[in-house]
Amino acid sequence: MALKPHVAINVKDLKMSVPFYRHLFGEEPIKVRHGYAKFALNEPVLNITLNEGGQVTGGFNHLGIQVGSSEELLAAKERLKGAGLAFFDEMDTACCYARQDKIWVTSPDGHRWEVFLVKGDAESFGTSPVTSGADNRCCPHRQG
Repeated sequence: MALKPHVAINVKDLKMSVPFYRHLFGEEPIKVRHGYAKFALNEPVLNITLNEGGQVTGGFNHLGIQVGSSEELLAAKERLKGAGLAFFDEMDTACCYARQDKIWVTSPDGHRWEVFLVKGDAESFGTSPVTSGADNRCCPHRQG
């Protein structure tokens, strides 16, 4: 049996969250019930569920979807743009010791997602041009 990662995310309002994740993934949920929705993704292989209620904020930094080509990244950007979802581009940036192109979008519950393409290695962890101060590493500026 192949392993399939599972992520369960608490959401405040399932009716607001399902359309967001539908557009983020480009797929329909395979199951929607009272207070619950499930997406079974093949690309990336992931079982992700939305659970209405519970503590929405947590200790994680962000979530991400790595794509394999510039075309896939641009398709995700167009899908999110077409859905009217606000997003932020970071093209040709250094993050997590890699050169990346990425798009950031935030769910209705404040969960930050990146869709990203790794283009090669980088010598530094990375910085973001949109932050200032001592701690401007690439990922922490997306918190809070």
